[in-house]
Amino acid sequence: MTRQTCSRPRLQFALLPLALLLAACQPEAATQRPEPVAMTAASLGHYCQMNLLEHPGPKAQVHLAGMDGKPLFFSQVRDAIAYQRMPEQSGVITAIYVSDMGKAESWDEPGADNWIAADAAVYVTGATVQGGMGAPELVPFASREKAEAFAAGHGGQLVMLKDIPDEEILAPVEFATDVDGNFLPPENATLN
Repeated sequence: MTRQTCSRPRLQFALLPLALLLAACQPEAATQRPEPVAMTAASLGHYCQMNLLEHPGPKAQVHLAGMDGKPLFFSQVRDAIAYQRMPEQSGVITAIYVSDMGKAESWDEPGADNWIAADAAVYVTGATVQGGMGAPELVPFASREKAEAFAAGHGGQLVMLKDIPDEEILAPVEFATDVDGNFLPPENATLN
């Protein structure tokens, strides 16, 4: 009578499907949305590498997986939403925050830590305002009433993030220039 023994590699190979099956049955780890990070003098715009505090209008921050506590900051909300929607963007976005302009002291001082989740904000689009880099801006508010008041004074319509058309974000922007071709500074808005 011959006794057959099971070799260790064969046993491990046989147990592999069982281990995979059990792993698949485990509850998914809850992914927590990272907290927003306050703007400081060290906060630089992702595209322009300029100090955010030196530019008027609302700002944005995008958090990526693996970059805990170090979001990408954007000088304009429009730029952050464009970043999110670009086909080249391959990072896993864990959160996007935008300035709540309803809590801002002024258009020039949007606030260092009055952030709201981008998908929870009400946006005024098509308003007669320009963001910190001179392009048309999406103006975010936590309060629908404050967004309506802003739109009454600056034009535009109220929309949620998912309803903002790509053309409004990704379309090229024409900047005003003087007779020598130098860019003219954007006109600043007021929140009143």
